[in-house]
Amino acid sequence: MRIKFFFALLILFAISHTLVAQSSAINRADFRLQAARTDQALEIDGLLDEAIWSRAQKTSPFYRITPIDTGYAKAQTEVQIAYDDDFLYMGIVCYDPMPGKRPATNYRRDWNFNRNDNFFAAIDTYNDQTNGFAFGVNCIGGQWDGIQANGGSVSLEWDGKWYSAVAQYEDRWVAEFKIPFRTIRYRVGDDEWGINFSRLDLKTNEKSAWAPVPRQFQSASLAHTGTLAWEEAPPASSLRFSVIPYVSGKATHDIESGDPVSYKPNAGVDAKMILSTSMNMDITINPDYSQVEVDQQQVNLDRFELFFPEKRKFFLENSDLFANLGTQSVRPFFSRRIGLNSPVITGARLSGNPGEDWRIGLMNMQTAVKDLNSANNFSVAVLQRKVLARSNVGVFMTNKQVIVTPEDTSYNAYDFNRVAGAEFNFASSDNNWTGKVFYHHSFNPGPQGSRFASAGMIQYDKEQFSAGLSQSYVGGNYLAEMGYVRRTGYNETNPSIGYKFYVMSDRIAWHGPSLESDFFLDNDLSLTDRETDVKYSLVWMDRSQISIGIEEGYVRLLDPFDPTHTGGEMIAAGEEFNWKEVSLSYLSTMKRLFTFMVGGRYGGYYGGTKLSLEADLNYRVQPFGSLSLVASYNKVEMPAPYSSADLILVGPRLDITFTEKLFFTTFVQYNNQIDNVNVNMRLQWRYAPVSDLFIVYTENAYPTGWNTKNRGIVLKLSYWFN
Repeated sequence: MRIKFFFALLILFAISHTLVAQSSAINRADFRLQAARTDQALEIDGLLDEAIWSRAQKTSPFYRITPIDTGYAKAQTEVQIAYDDDFLYMGIVCYDPMPGKRPATNYRRDWNFNRNDNFFAAIDTYNDQTNGFAFGVNCIGGQWDGIQANGGSVSLEWDGKWYSAVAQYEDRWVAEFKIPFRTIRYRVGDDEWGINFSRLDLKTNEKSAWAPVPRQFQSASLAHTGTLAWEEAPPASSLRFSVIPYVSGKATHDIESGDPVSYKPNAGVDAKMILSTSMNMDITINPDYSQVEVDQQQVNLDRFELFFPEKRKFFLENSDLFANLGTQSVRPFFSRRIGLNSPVITGARLSGNPGEDWRIGLMNMQTAVKDLNSANNFSVAVLQRKVLARSNVGVFMTNKQVIVTPEDTSYNAYDFNRVAGAEFNFASSDNNWTGKVFYHHSFNPGPQGSRFASAGMIQYDKEQFSAGLSQSYVGGNYLAEMGYVRRTGYNETNPSIGYKFYVMSDRIAWHGPSLESDFFLDNDLSLTDRETDVKYSLVWMDRSQISIGIEEGYVRLLDPFDPTHTGGEMIAAGEEFNWKEVSLSYLSTMKRLFTFMVGGRYGGYYGGTKLSLEADLNYRVQPFGSLSLVASYNKVEMPAPYSSADLILVGPRLDITFTEKLFFTTFVQYNNQIDNVNVNMRLQWRYAPVSDLFIVYTENAYPTGWNTKNRGIVLKLSYWFN
């Protein structure tokens, strides 16, 4: 009761703070940049030699964000903005005060932010300090773009059609952007947008921004933007279409089953209908996802389902409307459920801003019968309204409806499953307070009672001090077949706290402790899981860091469990275990050609012991590519009669960029837990903006003798008609 009472007080305090707190947020009026209108055609070459750049207003000096967030940046940046009836232009000069090669991985789109000297613009086109767009380049010209949601996070899976160029000089690098207004969404009639510009210079170990951003936040934070002022508001949009047809051919050979080689041609189309500057309709017919990058495998030592992120582009624009429902472990909608075991026939999505302070998302997808999997219709609808400074309330409903069942009479599933709910997401104007409250209810045939999930959480982040608390309940009969729900029938309490000591040192940026606990109770309010993790971290000025931790855990098994997932003896339900673990991890500086992360854990594990080692190694041969290796080793030692195991996962990867438009990736994954070696090779030729030729080869084999299980090759060609 004390915890719940304290939790309620925190929420009330946060809401009151949301209403009145303005002191920590910057005043947008203090950082104002005038966009210059032009009738001149601009050539995007990085030279900035057109007349408009001689008169367009320049930004004031950039401020440091990290390693310290006071004072002006050593590596200064200047930005100018111009526009005409169709395009937004940016001219960027990134001054380089230190000699030496500028770090960059390659030309591939959406490069790793922390491993490249780069610049990007975060644009609050809706003026809600929550949603927007980000466009950037690394110092050699590779593009980086995404949709912004939740006040700052950038979803890089979205690709827009825009143009850029970079020119290199001894003391600076210069970039030029040309962004079509039709590529982005915005409110008609607004003559001001929120905007900020961020620069990462690895040689000086410095991240900076035009409008100051406190170092505890992402540099893309839309709560800390300046103002972009237009001489005339950007143009209203008429009805427009973009069409991306594709053709593909596939050859597969299932050697294990003894089947002959199978050949399959395919064709389909994706279309985008721009209804207004803030609303669009997306349609897909017979979509093909063969070019989507293969998932990075994981060693499964968990009692619950593993999570793999969505990578299919159709599901990703305005995806925050759908994907941010619930929490990471209680998601009523998870798009990977669609087409997981049967092909998608067609689908449509309507998303955007139908009016000031409103957002809407509607999606409908239809799959086909395949083997023992039914043909299903998947629908989700979300309506959201902005309230307070940067908060919103919303309602949603998901529906999975069985349309056609397989002929096999053993098929047994509910004819439908629906989830409806309401959510309140809040964030203070300075972003120091964030939180969420929701209630979800499921509807389907089957057991009645305990069909709801509810949660409340609050997070406070200041430069030195942070604290959070969440409380959630998931009923035993709560069912979200379109979602991702790790477990049901529990109450969870999750408090956390941390402190950072900032020191006056030329080498150390900060150090400090953190404490997080997680408690799970069953429906009888008896403890089933407890985990308490104490860490101490130290971060150097070069952005390298080390962390050491101690964890104490307790589990009472509710179901039988094989601790190695190798088919051994199951531990019986009801067994109880206590254990302790120690951990150590180190992340190197990102400015070197060779970068790495290594870590290890050792301690008790379900009555036995577990040693876990992991590494992520990267070497860049700029600008031509990189070689990386992700590896993990888990040594599980269990008393008889349970199985012990040495579990190895190794994933070397080679990325080659032959030119700015031609890329090759080879990814090999060896996983002895599932007795498999996977090889995935992908050649991509981007012969026109967002238009590609892909050749993808995939093979699965046994590690011993490399006997092939199956293999396939796909050729896919797509073109964007805009």
